[in-house]
Amino acid sequence: MNHLILLFLLLLTPAFADKECQNTNQNLSSNNASHKRLKRDWIWNQMHIKEEIDTPLPHHVGKITSSVSNHNAKYIIEGEYANTIFKVEETSGDVYAFERLDREKKAEYELTALIIDRRNNQSLEPPSKFIIKVYDINDNVPVFVQKVFNGSVPEMSPVGTSVTKVTAVDADDPTVTGHATVTYQVIKGDEYFTVDDSGVISTTRADLDREHQSTYEIIVKAKDAPGSSGDSSTATVIITLTDINDNFPVFKHPSFHFKVPENISVGGEVGRVKVEDIDEPQHRNTKYSFVRGDYRDTFEIVANPYTNEGIIRPKKPLDFEKVAEYRFDIEATDSTVDLRYFKTGGSRSISTVTIEVTDVDEPPVFTKLPYEFKVRENDPEVRTLGSVWAHDPDAAKRKIRFIRRRASPNGDYVRVSDTGIIQLPKPLDREFSSSYNITVAAQEILEDGRLSDRESHAQVHVIVTDENDNAPELVYPEEPRVCENAAPGKVIIRISATDKDEISPRGFFKYSLATEDSNFSLVENYDNTANITVKYGQFNRELAKIHYLPVIISDNGDPELSSTNTLVISVCKCNEKGNFTFCEERAKQVGVSIQALVAIFICIFTIIVFFAVIILLILLRKRHKKDLSGLGRNVAEIHEQLVTYDEEGGGEMDTTSYDVSVLNSVRKNGIKAEVAPSPYAQVQKPAGNTTSGAGEMEMMIEVKKDEADNDRDLLPYDTLHIYGYEGAESIAESLSSLESGSSDSDIDYDFLNDWGPRFKMLAELYGSEPNEDFVY
Repeated sequence: MNHLILLFLLLLTPAFADKECQNTNQNLSSNNASHKRLKRDWIWNQMHIKEEIDTPLPHHVGKITSSVSNHNAKYIIEGEYANTIFKVEETSGDVYAFERLDREKKAEYELTALIIDRRNNQSLEPPSKFIIKVYDINDNVPVFVQKVFNGSVPEMSPVGTSVTKVTAVDADDPTVTGHATVTYQVIKGDEYFTVDDSGVISTTRADLDREHQSTYEIIVKAKDAPGSSGDSSTATVIITLTDINDNFPVFKHPSFHFKVPENISVGGEVGRVKVEDIDEPQHRNTKYSFVRGDYRDTFEIVANPYTNEGIIRPKKPLDFEKVAEYRFDIEATDSTVDLRYFKTGGSRSISTVTIEVTDVDEPPVFTKLPYEFKVRENDPEVRTLGSVWAHDPDAAKRKIRFIRRRASPNGDYVRVSDTGIIQLPKPLDREFSSSYNITVAAQEILEDGRLSDRESHAQVHVIVTDENDNAPELVYPEEPRVCENAAPGKVIIRISATDKDEISPRGFFKYSLATEDSNFSLVENYDNTANITVKYGQFNRELAKIHYLPVIISDNGDPELSSTNTLVISVCKCNEKGNFTFCEERAKQVGVSIQALVAIFICIFTIIVFFAVIILLILLRKRHKKDLSGLGRNVAEIHEQLVTYDEEGGGEMDTTSYDVSVLNSVRKNGIKAEVAPSPYAQVQKPAGNTTSGAGEMEMMIEVKKDEADNDRDLLPYDTLHIYGYEGAESIAESLSSLESGSSDSDIDYDFLNDWGPRFKMLAELYGSEPNEDFVY
């Protein structure tokens, strides 16, 4: 191999020589003016030396020569390592190394060769740089980059699964074949793992079980290329098997026994069953379930995620008197186990659980929670609302005594008897409180007559329903003021009201003035407010600087209640823009003012007048019934209310219609008006279409009458309302002027007698008899 390297360097020597000749020619050319001589070149062989030569020093490296023919020529070298490591024989040009060289420390050295005249130290040739290369020998052992390597691999991995990689380096020249090539070998643990030439360690078995052995320590050797007899180095590799979920949980005991008091709370802990799972905690996913027994609806088993234990909890209250012992079988399994690595031994584990319930003295149990009663406010007749009931759940079945513990609001509003009867000592006021709550305690009566110290509680809610027993009140705003020169319609203030009673969904307040004899008016806003406005304008401050306006506010309750509230309005001086400039201070009033008394008297007078009008209307109605009795019809059959009609008629949309049968009944009963010459018969009708006369009117009336008689879904028509259609030839005025009977008109309606029997009733109503008075 060394011979091949030397041959390669000899082939490169002419190239280096040619380059140095070119440099020499350039330097000589530049010095032609001072040196008038022929071109000469440096001549030497390629220099190299092996590292770590074991022969005595110095070691010959090479020879530098020049074509200069001068007996006074002297060779010298310059550079970092000149005349220390390397020296040159000044006459022959031989270069020697005076130290053993190590290629791993420095692979080549760069020096400069010079030839001078020893007489005057003048340079005979330009300087020339040359390199001394150190050849490598395989003198280094591969060394691992670290003494200990770590790796991991899941247990039960297939053969050839990569674990980790180790690395060793060789300081020799990698360009020399075999000098820096490293090979690896497992020298301890090769029955479980192997390593390839790149240093990758992999498994050689598929049954590596973490539960059997969790870590392996192997030794790997690194050496030069195969076949080399050089030295080697070793490193330790620690391999850890990571866990997989390949084991099922197993109960630690074939049975478990627990004792628990019957008053254990729902969700409380009865006990814990324990299992053993040899996998790592992150792979313990035990699920518990019932496999035998009828109490799965009474208990549940929940796995603790940290300890993997099964916690037994009751799902409903336990009762020693009903069931004193529970026995059932439970199963533990893990659905996340990788079945590819399933081991023999079964996938489920079963254990028997026995739960013994112990008896405790329990407090009474109420049959209903909570209790709720409703009562009308201010009802003096209601004294008993109902009762509460509790019983002793224990076998003793003791009697129970009830006691009131707390009340809200505080006070003696609701009582409870020893036997649990809820009583009211006095009527309740909803405006004081809409609900009354008490806490009732139930205690057992012991055999010696004492009360047990264990008690249970129940909440009793008494809801008071509202009665309309409070009149609305005015919400007094800021002081209302008005300019003395205020214009009519000027809004002085918006007023509102409040009511202690509940406001119904359709509830609203109605506002009115107690008297109209003032310079104020009230305008409803239909949003439970009203505006007080100026009625006539121009107040006189000399007469009154303060006005007391009584306002009546009524609610929409049942019964309807109202109150009179006095609004105090100051009359002030104002500027042209309507801004107040001066108002008198109001004196604090004590008692009831004269204006308030006047308002009260006016209200009383108004009520008296109101009742008088009602009585008068009743008397008039009785007279009306008496006058109609001659017609042989009930008053309820008379649908026409002539007193309230002030239009020509509503047609089909009218809802208080007139029954035409009344006209027929009058005609049949023989009631006739006094016959008088009809002015209508003496009137000359205008010429026109004769086909639009009485026949057309008769046909139209018949059609409307049939519609009213046959349509049972509508109220009957007032056929008087449609008599406005008189036909094309009629010159008479409308017969729908219902007020004509009480007017001062001098029209004689006796011509209705000429219209036939259908209009006989109208002739009698509008006849000339002055003494008949029909009031509807």
